[in-house]
Amino acid sequence: MTVTFDAFTANLNYNDIPQDVLTILRRSFTDTMGVAAVGSTTSMSEIARNAAVALFGVGTAGGSRILMDGRTVSPAGAAMAGAFLVDSIDAHDGVTPCQGHAGSAVFPALIAMAQAQGTPMSGKEFATVLAIAYEICYRAGEAQHATCNDYHTSGAWTAVGIAAAGARMLGGDEDIIRHAAGIGEYHGPRSQMMRCIDFPTNVRDGVGWGAPSGVTAAFLASEGFTGAPALTCEGPGSETFWQDLGQGWRIVDYTHYKAYPCCRWSHSAVDSVAHMMGEHALTHDMIETVEIRTFHYATRLAGHEPKNLDEFSYAIAFPVAAMIVRGQVGVAELTQEALNDPDILRVSRATKLIDDDHFTKISKKKRWAEVTLILKDGRRFRDDPRTPRGDADLPLSDAEIAAKYHLLADPVIGKARANEIQDLSGRFDSLSAQELSGLFSLCTDGA
Repeated sequence: MTVTFDAFTANLNYNDIPQDVLTILRRSFTDTMGVAAVGSTTSMSEIARNAAVALFGVGTAGGSRILMDGRTVSPAGAAMAGAFLVDSIDAHDGVTPCQGHAGSAVFPALIAMAQAQGTPMSGKEFATVLAIAYEICYRAGEAQHATCNDYHTSGAWTAVGIAAAGARMLGGDEDIIRHAAGIGEYHGPRSQMMRCIDFPTNVRDGVGWGAPSGVTAAFLASEGFTGAPALTCEGPGSETFWQDLGQGWRIVDYTHYKAYPCCRWSHSAVDSVAHMMGEHALTHDMIETVEIRTFHYATRLAGHEPKNLDEFSYAIAFPVAAMIVRGQVGVAELTQEALNDPDILRVSRATKLIDDDHFTKISKKKRWAEVTLILKDGRRFRDDPRTPRGDADLPLSDAEIAAKYHLLADPVIGKARANEIQDLSGRFDSLSAQELSGLFSLCTDGA
């Protein structure tokens, strides 16, 4: 029997959540906080946090501390600043069918709302609203991509899931939840993703405005503001995406994790060159040319000579070249020193992106690429077509996720604090209200 999204949101209990969903939520909590830690070092996040302090003072809804910052603002302000902070490093969890990301909006928004609650939430209660937000975000995102011609950023559909879950947090019934989702969808940022890919800037994936839009929608609906229906949840053409709600879980089927801090569309090629460089014992000075056959949107990334972190995030050629030259695409490759590395730049400039019709056709729920390395001595090595590691069918191991987390977090917040966040976030749903508040404090203290 089909369950409507508002009934699902109002009535879901912790005991209804399958263990594999909880596993994803725990993993995403830890992974997102690692990205938040390194994100706090970027100029983009500093601007957003300062703007939140200037514009979003604490009101009657209560105060919330900004992730990795410590300053107190309104819940909408903390959601905005936190989402921009996480989104400033393109390493957070994602959802391939929606061509975007939920965690980068959901965690900053719901942590902000939880902090502002008069009564602290238990870990089980927080896990329940996280599960609601993720599931509605993913389904609304699918519906939007199926019913809209343009490719919108994640902010457009994360606003819907956050609004619904936020209304639940505020004690809203099914009617209030419906209106919250409609308000979040109507006022969410319908921004064009390819605009930022073609012209990389700080606006990124739209979550910096999707998160506070969802929070604001929840508060508006709780006060009686109307906005239903949300067309991605109950409009024409959306029905197929909600039929198994409460039975099947998109969060398990679709959530992926990134091995590298750059656009997911580049990861297949990065994985491929890492494999070939090792398999054939190659060094970067042996490489004459790199050819990457991939889907159309990915060829728009290009990025042969990125000048800043925004351009690096939406690049293929440069991250591929960094893997060839340095054997990694990590924190060190996010620096200005790396962007000016002559060896990386040589290989990046020698990288050709080929728009492949077949890969464009099949890159719907997966992201395909085929890489050929041409050596200076004339030899050619071509790898089999690949999709990225980190998808549900090619998962990163717990050890890989933990290593990535510490790579990002330890240099910024120290190993002791990073270890404590890892321990608590990895079992957050078992925490008491007092313990969960302690975890939120660790995540929102200044870095």
